[in-house]
Amino acid sequence: MSKNRLYKILLSPRVTEKTTRVGEQSNQYVFHVIRDADKSEVKGAVEMLFDVNVESVRIVNVKGKNKSFRQRVGRRSNWKKAYVRVQEGQVIDLLGSESA
Repeated sequence: MSKNRLYKILLSPRVTEKTTRVGEQSNQYVFHVIRDADKSEVKGAVEMLFDVNVESVRIVNVKGKNKSFRQRVGRRSNWKKAYVRVQEGQVIDLLGSESA
């Protein structure tokens, strides 16, 4: 895997109530990743970008919803997310806050 490919794997962190709860309970973080990413690429990208040791990666394909807007039916695109568990005691600072 090239470094350019690893930089393109992670699109954004997913910060929702569910992902916050998962992070607090089991030291996991959730990322929106590109559609053709696999587990080893996600693991390499997280370890390279955040300098942590990854224990496991789970990947979920999310189906797009059917939506309508002003009598026009459309569909949101499918996307992929990855649940990344890091080793105990390590954290990923997604918000960029300063540590005291």
